[in-house]
Amino acid sequence: MRLGLNIGYSGARIDLPLELILEADRLGYHAVWTAEAYGSDCITPLAWIGALTQNVKLGTAIMQMPARTPAMTAMTAITLDQLSGGRVLLGLGLSGPQVVEGWHGRPYGKPLAKTREYVDILRRILAREAPLAHDGEHFQIPYRGDDATGLGLPLKSIVHGRADMPIYLAAIGPMNVELTAEIADGWLPMNFSPAHYADVYRGSVESGFVKAGGGKSLKDFDIAPSVAVVIEDDLELAYNQIKPVLALYIGGMGARGKNFYFDLACRYGFAAAAKSIQDCFLDGRKGEAVMAVPDALVDAVALVGSKDRIRDRLGLWRDAPVTTLNISTNSIDALRLMAEALL
Repeated sequence: MRLGLNIGYSGARIDLPLELILEADRLGYHAVWTAEAYGSDCITPLAWIGALTQNVKLGTAIMQMPARTPAMTAMTAITLDQLSGGRVLLGLGLSGPQVVEGWHGRPYGKPLAKTREYVDILRRILAREAPLAHDGEHFQIPYRGDDATGLGLPLKSIVHGRADMPIYLAAIGPMNVELTAEIADGWLPMNFSPAHYADVYRGSVESGFVKAGGGKSLKDFDIAPSVAVVIEDDLELAYNQIKPVLALYIGGMGARGKNFYFDLACRYGFAAAAKSIQDCFLDGRKGEAVMAVPDALVDAVALVGSKDRIRDRLGLWRDAPVTTLNISTNSIDALRLMAEALL
């Protein structure tokens, strides 16, 4: 199992945890991953990180597809990949309806079909086998709409990309996970529970492999979840560092009837708690929403407690088919603990 460091996206000011990043590079971590929502982008910090590190891969977890055309994503990824000596891991995702429609001003509908077309276009740009032409439901290249000039020509990227640049997809729902296993090189699940891989995820992953054909299997596919790591001997204090984040995602990252994280908690067996969290959060009672997060749900998706407890619970992650474990932490002690335990 490889290790990664997920530093997420910034708050009001961009303050990269350079001490953690440089230590991860020194310890032999496989990748550093950045994120974006509706503030800092994910690429600019990676360029800064790439200039300061030597070996660690540079991953986007995730680069929002609705924010960029496939060609712009390819141009950006190829540029950073060449500058960094081939270190880019291209993680993509659709985000959610609130960000896609409320921030980017793009329609969210038909996410699976859009993702399939997007990845197909990216792979053809990276391969450079022919000038790009695509006639799909969501992307037409060259553009041929009623307002087109008719002057568009199929083009081939001037700069040469790696045809085998790894493409990862963020996915939670069953159909999206299946698509990821079919068309991507890796999977970036959020709020992943290793204990529930068999009953929640395995069927979708295996179905995706079948659709991919060619004997695709776990040997060809990087399962790379992020897990929060909190070293704290007082277990209640440790739980309380994770619960506000879970309450935000389960309660506030969506609406009633349209919240992927709520649905995931239900599939893990926490339906009653998820409903209570969502009701409290959407009613403005955010403190009660945090209190409604069960300790067991924290343990399902995070590694918290004493160093011995974390080492012991790592067994759950070793038993699942996780190949890259991306930790989220602001503690250099946690960074080193995970390296000692797994590297």
